[in-house]
Amino acid sequence: MRVVIVGAGQVGSSIAADLDDAHEVVVIDQDPERVEEMNYSLDVLGISGDGTAVSTLEEADIADADMVIASTDNDETNIVVCSTAKAISDAFTIARVKNTEYLRTWQRSKKAFGIDFMVCTNLLAAESIVRIIGLPAARDVDPFAGGQVQMAEFQVAENSPVSNVTIREADRFEALTFAAVLRNGAVEIPRGQTVIQPGDRVVVIGTPRSVQEFARSVAPDESPGTAEEVVVVGGSEVGYHVARLLEERGFRPRLIERDGERARKLAEQLPDTVVMESDATDMEFLEREHIGDADLVVAALESDEKNLLVSLLAARLGVERTVAVIDTTEYVDLFEAVGVDVGVSPREVVAEEITRFTREGGAENIALIESDKAEVLEIEVDDDSILAGREIRESVPELPDGIVVGAITRNREFITPRGNTVVEAGDHVVLFVDASVAGDVTPQL
Repeated sequence: MRVVIVGAGQVGSSIAADLDDAHEVVVIDQDPERVEEMNYSLDVLGISGDGTAVSTLEEADIADADMVIASTDNDETNIVVCSTAKAISDAFTIARVKNTEYLRTWQRSKKAFGIDFMVCTNLLAAESIVRIIGLPAARDVDPFAGGQVQMAEFQVAENSPVSNVTIREADRFEALTFAAVLRNGAVEIPRGQTVIQPGDRVVVIGTPRSVQEFARSVAPDESPGTAEEVVVVGGSEVGYHVARLLEERGFRPRLIERDGERARKLAEQLPDTVVMESDATDMEFLEREHIGDADLVVAALESDEKNLLVSLLAARLGVERTVAVIDTTEYVDLFEAVGVDVGVSPREVVAEEITRFTREGGAENIALIESDKAEVLEIEVDDDSILAGREIRESVPELPDGIVVGAITRNREFITPRGNTVVEAGDHVVLFVDASVAGDVTPQL
């Protein structure tokens, strides 16, 4: 495809980096230095200019574009970019927004603004956070096959019962597949004799129940399920959506917001959330409200530095897990190194969502592992697939290394894949695929 990306910030750059090897990519930005950097670092055409201007879009040959992605940090700019592109081309338009009101308007009329697909940064970040709550030690969770299958990534601590044991010893779950071990930045397809080491990240695929059971074996001391106490620090849009989504799942969270007017508004909108007006960095308040007894604290303030401070204070008070919203993607690894259990970058989450959408192709659903190291994808098997009508142990050896069949659903029934399992046309198969072979293997599936 010919893809035009407007906005060369963290989101736009990430999307461009993921697409440039397989597509013709044009990046537009008003900052000449960013454009020059993109031209130097990626195989893209960089154009310096205003992406809302017809003249700039025409310079990017918008008439020949298959897709336009508006990814600047300004919602209104992104909407205007898509509207302008739709007026002068037949390109498929994608807009990134932060304000959920724009998303609601678009959802009521999918033709609104001239936008074909809209992603909301704040809502996606909140959904990403909520999916890991209730799963001890989980770092990422994605649903497949209409919720019948889950992919989850777990961090293995030094004192975890599964640390320093083999995959064969850890695999005590009938409906679970160990798909990968992420170690020192590398992806390893595990075998029965593979030893899980402290610090590893283990990717599993299975039924939600089996994933929950494995989570308990990874971190048995953490509190799973809706009974756990969650404290949300910050009544930002992300904080609000985290609390709202938790209420929908049966939780009764607490939320701390410093601004009195915002706290009162949130209390009206969140009937099952206890909203407290206070400064979350006030140690006396935190101790008085027994925040240290919480199972999980979500730091969702507007400042990365304050979210780091809140997370460290919460950990010092005895909170089991901390999740911090980190706007600057480059800070995620640093914050996790100094004490944050899970860092969630809204920019990274929305970049992955847009990239996932552009790369679906024949796949029903795709999740990206560690941004770009691997993919978990769901396909519906047709008669031409290399998997169709064959046992898994026959077909998989004909595919490149780095592929694991994680789960199968047939007529909405879950099937645990084994070597002698015969895959039938019409089955929905969830596979783990190393990024290095994804491009080669997808056409065969």
